[in-house]
Amino acid sequence: MRKTGWLVAGLAAAGAAWAMRDIPAAMGAKPAGERLARMRRSPQFDGKRFTNRAETAITPAGQGNQIVRDFILDREQRRPHQEVPLLTPSATPLSSLDLVWYGHASTLIEIEGRRVLFDPVWSDRCSPAPHLGPRRLHRPPVPLDTLPQVDAIVISHDHYDHLDMPTVRTLVGLQSAPFLVPLGVGAHLERWGVPPSRIVELDWDEGATVAGLRITVTEARHFSGRGLVRNGTLWGSWVVTGAHRRVFYTGDSGYFSGYAEIGAKYGPFDLALIQIGAYSESWPDIHMTPEEAVAAHLDLRADLLVPVHWCTFILAFHAWAEPVDRLWRETKARGVRLAVPKPGERVAVDQPPLVDGWWQSIA
Repeated sequence: MRKTGWLVAGLAAAGAAWAMRDIPAAMGAKPAGERLARMRRSPQFDGKRFTNRAETAITPAGQGNQIVRDFILDREQRRPHQEVPLLTPSATPLSSLDLVWYGHASTLIEIEGRRVLFDPVWSDRCSPAPHLGPRRLHRPPVPLDTLPQVDAIVISHDHYDHLDMPTVRTLVGLQSAPFLVPLGVGAHLERWGVPPSRIVELDWDEGATVAGLRITVTEARHFSGRGLVRNGTLWGSWVVTGAHRRVFYTGDSGYFSGYAEIGAKYGPFDLALIQIGAYSESWPDIHMTPEEAVAAHLDLRADLLVPVHWCTFILAFHAWAEPVDRLWRETKARGVRLAVPKPGERVAVDQPPLVDGWWQSIA
């Protein structure tokens, strides 16, 4: 019996070790060498870490007890009560500027015949461990290997719900496009097998021309980190400029005055993909409320607003449908054009579908 017990314990330990084998790699790599030297020259780097221009608290002092209470209460409201409807996008663009939202922040824009993929996350969980962390509330609407060939893959920052190791490793083989990332994030990509020649690292207000598009990283009010150490890599929002069309993507960000500056410098925009979910009074500086998202949209001088960063993962304490309900009310009150696609739905920016409240029947 003693031998059997040791055998069972040994097998359990081996199973646990096997399940955790990818965690060190998923946590990424620390920048070094010339990459680190370039980071240190950035105006955003204070000698030890990256910082926001506006004073920013990730979690204000004294919020710990409130966060614990919020975590315990109203858990059932944080998920839909029926399946999220998924669509398979048509392969043919509808216009010179289309988008396909795959859930959370993962979005494809097709602009003037070119394709840019933002923050692709296809894993079941946004976590370094395959069996721990926030799990998807719906499957990806299409398999990763059915995506069309893209011209650029753009990453806003290195949090797990925006930068996913298994997805990146798969895309390296399926796609030939470069990865455009904020400073320092390339260290993670290199560890995961992305060739250095396919990594373009940029500081705020730096850009690169890819397939005729100008792609620029701009300011955001957020933070970074895949482990216990924060802000070792930069975060950002993104501008994609074609010959005639312009797109803005917030990444993750709290509201700040810089949106008006970005709008004046790079706008007006035909489309703004704006984060609306995972906000809380316990972290007001790093994620926008829906009302702040509309204010940012107006600051940016954008035409169509499409919300992202909701629906797919539970990352805050608000009800599942609350972000988009509040957004719809605010856009109607302020006269903002809005489209709320289902995951996988193709949207022509100039002729978007009417908002029909599809999420309300499953909330």
